[in-house]
Amino acid sequence: MTKIGIIIGSLRKGSFNRKVAEAILPMFKGDLEADIIEIADLEMYNQDLDDESTPTQAWTDFRDKVKTYDGIVFVTPEYNRSIPAVIKNALDVGSRPYGANVWDKKPAAVISSSTGAIGGFGANHILRQSLVFLNMPTLQQPEAYLGHIDSSITEDGKIDQRTSDYLQGIVDSYIEFFKQLNK
Repeated sequence: MTKIGIIIGSLRKGSFNRKVAEAILPMFKGDLEADIIEIADLEMYNQDLDDESTPTQAWTDFRDKVKTYDGIVFVTPEYNRSIPAVIKNALDVGSRPYGANVWDKKPAAVISSSTGAIGGFGANHILRQSLVFLNMPTLQQPEAYLGHIDSSITEDGKIDQRTSDYLQGIVDSYIEFFKQLNK
């Protein structure tokens, strides 16, 4: 079974991005299985702990968990035209200590959303910059920006059909991209 991890950049209880992540989970079918990799409990990265061979248990558990995944999908909001600190911290924790990058060669996709019109464009592109350095081949097209995400939520708290159909197209493109890289 091929495992795809989904990392959510919002810790908010009613997070729109969590709703997006939950909506795409069942879109991975057949020999692909997806689940959410939680990042809320990761302490802020401090290289001294790695230098002294005393990483936190949360860091060690996270690194070990990410190693078990074959690909990663990031679902993120935009904070101040950038990525949330929790995603940057997860990237840093997973890329250290030097030479032990757990992200290396894992195919990635970025889905960004916001209540504004541009759908987290800034966060999407800033996150991609880090993924290049971490050696994560990343789906380029189609790009996934979900503007006005709050209007895509139904009364029962789910993603509406129009947005779900759009997300299925993104997931299908990611799966094709993933499979091409893993021939």
